[in-house]
Amino acid sequence: MKLGFIGAGNMAQAMIGGILAKGIVKKDEIIASAATQKTIDKVYEEFGVNVTLDNTEVAKADIVFLAVKPVYYQEVIDEIKSVVNENQIIISVAAGKSVEWVENAFGGEKKIVRIMPNTPALVGEAVTAICPNKNVSDEEKKVVSELLSSFGIAQFINENIMDAVIAVSGSSPAYVFMFIEAMADAAVAEGMPRAQAYQFAAQSVLGSAKMVLETGKHPGELKDMVCSPAGTTIEAVKVLEEKGFRSSVIEAMSACADKSRNM
Repeated sequence: MKLGFIGAGNMAQAMIGGILAKGIVKKDEIIASAATQKTIDKVYEEFGVNVTLDNTEVAKADIVFLAVKPVYYQEVIDEIKSVVNENQIIISVAAGKSVEWVENAFGGEKKIVRIMPNTPALVGEAVTAICPNKNVSDEEKKVVSELLSSFGIAQFINENIMDAVIAVSGSSPAYVFMFIEAMADAAVAEGMPRAQAYQFAAQSVLGSAKMVLETGKHPGELKDMVCSPAGTTIEAVKVLEEKGFRSSVIEAMSACADKSRNM
């Protein structure tokens, strides 16, 4: 199975790194292209995969990931559609580009799968939404799912919730990184060394997330378990509520979803 990545930015690199870490395919079975020599040199140095500046070479792979920015989708598809055949699987990794849009851009009966992964793929902890078109067989769906599950969890969804997926997982690592950075800044202000503050904050986020996933308890119940009467935690929670912590997150995600819908 040959994998091709047209576009070799952060998301593509995260997926390549995750796939290679699990040994799903070998380095020489992956080829990636980018717009600049600098980018493909970086990808080659970091992952050792085949690289090229020629998108049409990548478009010959069995499974082709379109990992360029949405604004360049039409241009890239126009460049490669004469090379792509009905037996290949085209995986679209773009906000705002529906399965129908990609089908129309290629023309003909192509196998199209729209996905939305996130950058924790690089450490094997991604969550990826999968939405195939009618031309993708059940066996091919299984192959795609196994491939995407190599760097985290992957689930099939109805496309009508893709904008929600982008808000809650595709873009959310940025929100979490900001939260970790803010907690670390506060710890530094209290005298903790910077490197140690990042470690404490990040591990706390990781551990808290695992508690949600592994205990099956409601996040509110887990929060209550930390909040002792008249204690330090409830005092912090009170300030977060006063500052609109939860409403800010909800509004930010709504803005993210709206942006996706309007792209």
